[in-house]
Amino acid sequence: MDLEAFVRDIPDFPKEGVIFKDVTPLLKDPLAFRESILQMSERARKIDFNIMVAPEARGFIFAAPLAYEMGKALVPVRKPGKLPYKTKEIEYELEYGKATLQMHVDAISNGDKVLIVDDILATGGTMEAIARIIEDSGGEVVGILCLAELGFLEPRKRLSGRRVETLITY
Repeated sequence: MDLEAFVRDIPDFPKEGVIFKDVTPLLKDPLAFRESILQMSERARKIDFNIMVAPEARGFIFAAPLAYEMGKALVPVRKPGKLPYKTKEIEYELEYGKATLQMHVDAISNGDKVLIVDDILATGGTMEAIARIIEDSGGEVVGILCLAELGFLEPRKRLSGRRVETLITY
């Protein structure tokens, strides 16, 4: 199945000059969504990990069924003020501004092997920030898995030395 056919471009969102990759048509099609999860789980099974970490909001959509399918723990990384327990946070640069993410202080333990899951890998800034907060917590990032990658933004340069798996490359 051509999963790329289910991802549409939204020009000038969230600001002028940015072409947003919208995965909602893929989510609306049960067969395409199922196929994306199956293909992502095939990639994930080749990686030795015990915890999946996913940023809100679209990362949750892909990581939750993967974690369920594979019997792995799932840790949400969220925007400030969304997690109910004590958190640690990290601020980072996006392709169109700055952002802050938080994670519960007890979400990652020393020695945890972590797979980060999201929908779109753009500049790599979000993945780099999440990797730093995981590593600061004693975890080891063993891979990054995304539905699609914006290769023209060269995220792999920023994530040099990290295992990166994607199903679609633009």
